[in-house]
Amino acid sequence: MVALVWAGIFLHPPLSLFSAHPLLNSSAILFSTESILILQPTHTAAQKRQGTLVHFFTNMVAFDLMIAAFVIIEYNKFNHDAVHFDSVHGKLGLTTYILLLIQSTVGFTQYFVPQLYGGVSNAKSIYKWHRISGYVILTMMLATACAATQTYTGMITLDIKLWAVLVSSVLILIGVLPRIKKQKFGLGPKSSGAFGQ
Repeated sequence: MVALVWAGIFLHPPLSLFSAHPLLNSSAILFSTESILILQPTHTAAQKRQGTLVHFFTNMVAFDLMIAAFVIIEYNKFNHDAVHFDSVHGKLGLTTYILLLIQSTVGFTQYFVPQLYGGVSNAKSIYKWHRISGYVILTMMLATACAATQTYTGMITLDIKLWAVLVSSVLILIGVLPRIKKQKFGLGPKSSGAFGQ
């Protein structure tokens, strides 16, 4: 997907400030996907701790990339007196950004400041919801990328094909979803271990 988007940008000059929006967002999807994969699976307490820290830092990079992409597109919209959030892509993107902000805040506080939830055991009790919402948000990121191909810029200027982004999205999900452990959602036998499960 990153190759498709970056090729679409660099093979259709001239580059503009807007060009950074898809470049940054596609990179953020890459970092977000990697941050999920780093925790699938972890077994020992040390792996879980290290995986959680890498997950956090990788997600911070993804989040920073998305914030920059959001600022750039909003500046571009204001600069051109354009309508904000009028397309499916824009609405999905805004929703995804908001959910990602909530997800990041909960994930950070849950792990690093569990006192906000009344202690570690309370923080751990909502961890499966953080996990589930992470998969939902990843799917929304991919849907937002697919919807971008149906905007004027995606279809006409960059000529990025919907089918190609759909195929890459399906491949991403095929790589991520089968690695989900049912017991981490309370659907199978419980496993014991460190907080990072």
